[in-house]
Amino acid sequence: MKKYRLGEFEEIVMLTVGILYGKAYGVSIKKEIENRADRKVSVGALQVSLKRLEKKGYLESYAGERTEERVGRPKLYYKITAQGQRAMEYNHELRNNLWTALPKFLTDPKFNI
Repeated sequence: MKKYRLGEFEEIVMLTVGILYGKAYGVSIKKEIENRADRKVSVGALQVSLKRLEKKGYLESYAGERTEERVGRPKLYYKITAQGQRAMEYNHELRNNLWTALPKFLTDPKFNI
């Protein structure tokens, strides 16, 4: 399988876009990450990651409907591409393989390092 590069935050962004399927835009992605990961997300860091993931071909953006609330500007929504799905599958498989390769005593809650 081809190697797909995803950093930790990029992977979180990709997973969140998937969770929000059809409703993934900047503010909704930010709120979902903050709620699920219990971490603050800056708008700038999120926007940089979204653009980088788009450039890699993992995400695709599209304009939603224009609203008066947004002074006629449409929301920019994101969806996962086929290549993005492959990257997510690769990273999921890689992490699972690493977890299963750990010695059993390291995953035992009774064991203290």
